[in-house]
Amino acid sequence: MPVPPVQSTDEEVAGRLRMAVNRLQRRLRQESLGGLSPAQASALGSVHRHGGPTLGELAAMEQVQPPTMTRIVASLAEAGMVTRVADVNDRRSARVRSTPLGERTLERMRTRKNAFLVRRLGELGPDEQRQAAELVALLEHLLEEP
Repeated sequence: MPVPPVQSTDEEVAGRLRMAVNRLQRRLRQESLGGLSPAQASALGSVHRHGGPTLGELAAMEQVQPPTMTRIVASLAEAGMVTRVADVNDRRSARVRSTPLGERTLERMRTRKNAFLVRRLGELGPDEQRQAAELVALLEHLLEEP
């Protein structure tokens, strides 16, 4: 069902956009967690993206205290999704790396998120699907660095 255009100020549009993006992110997270907590899923994704951060680096990225990150990583390690590897430059420090199981879990999470969106997009009519494609291009443009 198309949403009629509404005359809004930039501030109103910004607020609605922020809320819609946040709600979509929450919904995608709900669709894809597959037994992981949101904190575990986020940490696993950060480990994958950053290719072996230390626990301290990972805690900073995830904006949690180091003891909290130690618990999260311990639970992921116990589940076989990450492993701790001694840092070659500093033997007192360990780096966290995703395992093949962790990589498969991340791929399964991405697949579930995409399937949810494909299903919802399929419920739209042709004009709405075109508008959705235009919206994606617009959002990508908003995210480009000036």
